[in-house]
Amino acid sequence: VQLVESGGTLVQPGGSLRLSCAASGFSFSRYGMSWYRQAPGKEREFVAYISSAGGSTAYAASVKGRFTISRDNAKNTVILQMNSLKAEDTAVYYCKTVLASTNYWGQGTQVTVSS
Repeated sequence: VQLVESGGTLVQPGGSLRLSCAASGFSFSRYGMSWYRQAPGKEREFVAYISSAGGSTAYAASVKGRFTISRDNAKNTVILQMNSLKAEDTAVYYCKTVLASTNYWGQGTQVTVSS
């Protein structure tokens, strides 16, 4: 199982950013996918979830209405579109899946929201 995040960078408050997670080594279309984030000095927290076929999504209250999770099962990719970014969105963002009760994480991508 391999998960590779990309798209993180420095962005100004109010800006937008699109994160991608490329998955390989498992039957991607059969599994739900999640995004988490970890800010400096804080615990890793849930951001968003999407079901295997993409028909069901869930969001943390702090990002609902600003972030959108989607997936392309033909390309084995999950996307996190982030709009109206705030300084408190600064964190390392990770994608995650669970196979046979085992959590698999990517290496993370840094998002910094600052003027």
